[in-house]
Parts: sequence; structure tokens; C-alpha cells
Amino acid sequence: MTLSVDIVIPVLNEEDALAQCIRNINNFFSSRSNTYKINILIADNGSHDSTLDIAIKLSEQYPNVTYIHLTQRGRGRALKAAWTKSEAHIVSYMDVDLSTDLQALPKLVDAISLEGYEVAVGSRLMKDSIVVNRSPKREFLSRSYSLLFRILFFTGFKDAQCGFKAISRKVVNDIIPHIQDNGWFFDTELLILSEKNGYKIKEIPVTWTDDPDTRVKIFKTAYEDLKGLLRLRLWDLRKVTRILSSKLKE
Repeated sequence: MTLSVDIVIPVLNEEDALAQCIRNINNFFSSRSNTYKINILIADNGSHDSTLDIAIKLSEQYPNVTYIHLTQRGRGRALKAAWTKSEAHIVSYMDVDLSTDLQALPKLVDAISLEGYEVAVGSRLMKDSIVVNRSPKREFLSRSYSLLFRILFFTGFKDAQCGFKAISRKVVNDIIPHIQDNGWFFDTELLILSEKNGYKIKEIPVTWTDDPDTRVKIFKTAYEDLKGLLRLRLWDLRKVTRILSSKLKE
């Protein structure tokens, strides 16, 4: 049976970048000898430009491209909808700007399909990672955030927010329904809940180029991340761990 892999591209007002992103991904895989089937799912969450129209045209142009449209915004909300809709063995996502070099994607898939991991993530904070054009402010905030969640939760992973991740069908079924955040903290919550419930996570060094046109509002995102960490630390982590422990005993 051929392994199926769904790549989700969450988009919000990305009319300028979307078509090139899809072309680049398809060109990358068409030049490789793949042992798995690649499908691309565009997850539009609340765009008010021509992003949805472009997604529709791309789905007509490429047989492996589909789309969903959500009226409410939030990257986490888009990923939840897309991953739970998917029937693939492995689901993944990457940012539309393709800041992370696509050469790392097969490594994410192999970590799950061949090496026994349930979650595989790109990391900009590993020794062998290459980070290009990142501002000192963003680098400082990223490393500070990494230090904070590792102190609070004693995690084995370092980079929670790199937009380049893959998870197994089991994690989709077991963990995704318990994630409360619908925004940028979704990634951190996914990794912490997965690790604390015994799912193995592999971090993979990546080549990452900062996008000067990023839509991330750094300080607002940092505030929401801090609220999310406190919520997990004080309430939700123990609750979810209890639920999943009980499920495993049934």
C-alpha cells in the first residue's frame, strides 16, 4: 500500500504567494523518486482578497491539489479542520512563503514512516540548522520562548513554532481534538500535549530563510503564547493527560 502524505498550506490573504508555493512543491516532488503519494490541501482561513479564487483555480489545474475555506481566521483552526478532514497516513503543514527548505520534508516523513516517531518538526535552533536573514530581535524572542517552555514543561524539543511539521494519523485522532488554541500557540500546544502523552517527537535541522513580508505580529503573538503556556501549566495539561490515560486503559 502506497503511503499517503497530505501537505496543508494555511493561508490568509496570500494571493501573491500561493500559486508559486504550489508550483514549487509540485516541482520538487516531480523531480524525485517518491515512495509515497503527495496531496496538497490549501486551507484558506478568512481571506478577503483573491486567495480563495486562486485556490479554486489551482485545484482545477493540479489533480493533487484541493482546498477548504473557513470564514474564521486562525492558523490553528485551519490546521485542525484540514488535518481532521484528511484521510492520509501522515499529515503535515508548511508556511506559504516556504521559508523552510523543502529538502527537509522527506526527512519529516521518513521519521514517522520509517523511524517510529509520531511527530516530526523542523527546528531552527539545532546546531546544524542554517538561518538566513533573521533579525536579532526575532532570534532573541525565539530563543527566550524556547527556554521558557522548556523550563515550564521540561520538554525535549527546542523549536515549537517553526512552520514545518508532520504528524501521524494516531496523533491526529488522539491529540488534535484536545487542542484548545486556534491561533499561533496551536503548534506549541500540539507538541507539549504529544510529548507529555508519550508520543515520540523528532526535531530535524532545517535551512530557514526569514520572510521580510511576514504577517506575524511579534508582541501580540508573544502575549498569546504566554497565556497559552500558563493555561497548559495550570489546567489543561493534567486534564488531557488524564483523559488519554483513561482511554488507553479501556
